[in-house]
Amino acid sequence: MEKVIDCMGMGCPLPVVNAKKAVEEFTEDGRLTVQVDNETAMKNLTKFAASRNFEVSSTKKGENAYEVTMLVKKASCEEVEQEKAGGRQGGVTVVLSANTMGTGEEKLGKALMKAFIFALTSQDELPEYIVCYNTGAYLTTEGSDSLADLKNLEAAGVKIMTCGTCLDYYQIKDKLAVGTVSNMYE
Repeated sequence: MEKVIDCMGMGCPLPVVNAKKAVEEFTEDGRLTVQVDNETAMKNLTKFAASRNFEVSSTKKGENAYEVTMLVKKASCEEVEQEKAGGRQGGVTVVLSANTMGTGEEKLGKALMKAFIFALTSQDELPEYIVCYNTGAYLTTEGSDSLADLKNLEAAGVKIMTCGTCLDYYQIKDKLAVGTVSNMYE
């Protein structure tokens, strides 16, 4: 099986998400080639392939043009899945204490948070809980750029909890659009 996917112009984490989806479609060993337009995407795809124990190579095809080729081995995919299944006990909790990620330019921080939440929707193992407090409460309310992704996570079984004190403080409790109101005891 051989597949080529064009991820030119796609922002992080879409090239890896698309590669992961393509790998899942393989029913036998084969070759997946992903075309991207930046070095960061190339490196992220290389890490993804290595995490799956695939042979991987990358080539710069021109200015702003890279190809990452991975030899997909179904047996490797199954081994990685078995390792994950035998891993830790209990679920993962993701804590979002702000509606931005990191400090610095707010626009960048919001874009990073949106990308992070989107990336959570594509994980093999979803978190058990997502807890939002302080300005992170805004992520679960009407108008949030991440609302659709959070609703998808909730539909997949992730429990989304937002701090009631925070919702009250920011006067947005009536705008809660996903998950439940929670408190520090939970």
